[in-house]
Amino acid sequence: QVQLVESGGGLVQAVGSLRLSCAASGRHFSNHVMGWFRQAPGKEREFVAVIKWINGIRSTADFVKGRFTISRDNAKNTLYLQMNSLKPEDTAVYYCAAADSTLGKSVLIFRTPEQYDYWGQGTQVTVSS
Repeated sequence: QVQLVESGGGLVQAVGSLRLSCAASGRHFSNHVMGWFRQAPGKEREFVAVIKWINGIRSTADFVKGRFTISRDNAKNTLYLQMNSLKPEDTAVYYCAAADSTLGKSVLIFRTPEQYDYWGQGTQVTVSS
């Protein structure tokens, strides 16, 4: 049973920073892709960043490039999202997700929620102006 547990959300002022963590358990994730999505009230869930666990190849949404960085710690089976220069429009619930069956597939495919098999419960990030 795959389990993803996010942490690290909270209230921060604009231009501040937060680091989100996603602890993964239940299997070896070496052949998985893991991603971060976010969902603001009244909006659809949107892609933030994705990383291929085995080789670290990553892709980031244009609106967070230069501000957010996705990374993983193989030894701890943990996914991270370092968020800097936060803006009020970054306010949302942030979810981590994992995808099976990724062999041979480009990381660029995994930019939509439908590509993922497992989801965490989400962590709230609120950025005040």
